[in-house]
Amino acid sequence: MSTASTGQATTTDLAELLPQVVHAATQAGDRLMKAFSRDSRPTDRAAMYKLGMHIESESKTAARTVLNDALPGAGWVEEEQEGSLLPEGDWWVVDGAEGGVNHVHGLPEWGVTVTLIRDNVPVLAVVRQPVGDLTYTAVQGGGAKLNGTSLRASDKTELEAAIVTASQAGGDGHVSERFGRAVAALSQCALLVRNTIPTTFPLLAVASGQYDVFWQYEPDLPGVSAGSLLVSEAGGIVTDLRGRPWTPGSRDVLIAAPGLHAAALAVLSPIV
Repeated sequence: MSTASTGQATTTDLAELLPQVVHAATQAGDRLMKAFSRDSRPTDRAAMYKLGMHIESESKTAARTVLNDALPGAGWVEEEQEGSLLPEGDWWVVDGAEGGVNHVHGLPEWGVTVTLIRDNVPVLAVVRQPVGDLTYTAVQGGGAKLNGTSLRASDKTELEAAIVTASQAGGDGHVSERFGRAVAALSQCALLVRNTIPTTFPLLAVASGQYDVFWQYEPDLPGVSAGSLLVSEAGGIVTDLRGRPWTPGSRDVLIAAPGLHAAALAVLSPIV
């Protein structure tokens, strides 16, 4: 397990760090773009896996080189650490090919997510989507932006007008059953309910005010950590499904516009 130092890493100014993180995500995204083909059509799961692992490795290597120089001593969260609280200090959570399944099928919704988690709280996030030349950024206390323009969560206050989205890609039988009941319950009171993979993209839409509510069981740490900071800095609310603050290791997550969070929680919290 990696460990993070507590010296220079914890005193670095986030505003000064942000351009370097944008550079890291852009470099990684450029690697993905070079490998992207709209004509890509893998023939089976093995081919999908091989392509996905290759682009993930190339992208993450590019990001790691820049980020290690930008914040010496910060740890790197590995896959086996994603389901629990992290040790104190600074940790990079990076998905070098968020939406890799889309990338290898020639679809445009893929990118790079980079989040700095400090003492189990996301404090800086960058999402780079090369197709469309889109860069989402958020710094704790500094707002959320898309290509430099501020983002704002939805102003809706009625669940019956809400676009609700999840990002549930499998799980054990209990998760699947719970998810099915949640979809059924929300479908009775929301405008519509969607399930969109990967995690990051519906959260970008919540931060932009285009979607209104997001929930997930067994949260995907790279997507949720970046997306939760973007939404909260855009004025939204982030908790688990018991109404407690979300942290790495939480069993579920609810991220919503401020006027809809309580109503969505009332629907989802009894489904355990």
